Amino acid sequence: MPLVEIHLLEGRTDDQKKALLAAVTAAVHDSIGAPLESIRVWVQEFSPKEYMAAGVLAADKKK
Repeated sequence: MPLVEIHLLEGRTDDQKKALLAAVTAAVHDSIGAPLESIRVWVQEFSPKEYMAAGVLAADKKK
């Protein structure tokens, strides 16, 4: 059973997340032949105040 967890900053629409989940599911199915019923994909979202890259919070980068 393939398990895929995707981490994203908050801000995507429900339609964008649904499209991403569908595309990742299809990619797993196509690349390793896993049955669709066995594939699990989910999104973990977090606030821009909780993510830092190169010493800069994502929330500060948007300012």
